[in-house]
Amino acid sequence: MGIINIFSKRQKLIRGEHTDVYQYNDIPEKLRVQIIHIVRDALGDDYRQRRVQNVYELVHKTICREHGVFRLKDSYESDSEAIFYFLLRTDDFEHVLDTIEILFKAINHISSEPNYEYEVQTRKMSPDEAIDELNERFKEHGVGYQFQSGEIIRNDSEYMHSKAVKPALKLLAQEKIFKGANQEFLSAHEHYRHGRYKESLVDASKSFESVMKAICETKKWKYDKNDTAKKLIDICLQNGLIPDFLQSQQNSFRSLLESGIPTIRNKLGGHGQGTTITDVNESLSSYMLHLTASNILFLARLALKK
Repeated sequence: MGIINIFSKRQKLIRGEHTDVYQYNDIPEKLRVQIIHIVRDALGDDYRQRRVQNVYELVHKTICREHGVFRLKDSYESDSEAIFYFLLRTDDFEHVLDTIEILFKAINHISSEPNYEYEVQTRKMSPDEAIDELNERFKEHGVGYQFQSGEIIRNDSEYMHSKAVKPALKLLAQEKIFKGANQEFLSAHEHYRHGRYKESLVDASKSFESVMKAICETKKWKYDKNDTAKKLIDICLQNGLIPDFLQSQQNSFRSLLESGIPTIRNKLGGHGQGTTITDVNESLSSYMLHLTASNILFLARLALKK
């Protein structure tokens, strides 16, 4: 069915009652209910059908195993009932996001199989349509998360997310040479979502280095697997990765790349902290993720064009 711009939404927009700032620690009940509608439409709502039952059973078992419990509801008639009850009732917003992520992983992979649509006649949405609506619902409620590249990631700035993070994730996922970098960048977002900011810095830096190593590997440029980011930047620039018309600005590009991700990582996350505990706050971690996304796009797009 998708999203309909109903009367009450239009009136809220006219009155200026729209959300400009994201919040992260509360998943409204209305949003949870809407997500259940999406899941039912994407997986099919005939719970007597064995194929549909199998999907919900797998999701239920996965959530229970990851949370270290035997069941999500003391008494239930179906796995779908237990999952939806848990999704509606749990007060732990991270457990809500875990459940949404596992459900949409199933939608993305299992229900996209060619024979699923043929076998499950009650399915009303394709996986892509379900994911698009989920992301729009998050945005509609001012909840700062998106489902992308098979995971729930935190979205701090709508502009930076749409112009840097989202394209970077798409590029890394599409190009096989960046498989390692993709895993590290997703890991950086996962750490960030759970407040592990120092670990997020380290993995963001790793993804940046992995992109440059992949470029060197593809271009057959000589490098060492233990090379630092500074050395890898030098190799990329020395081999003409930057277009000729920008060569006069090469030193500026080198300074820009070297003084960003590698410096932040070395100062705060990449080495032993000694006797003083280094604190990495949320703002710096967010900045690092956006900077990493921008630099990955910049270098990877140049490499793929050549």
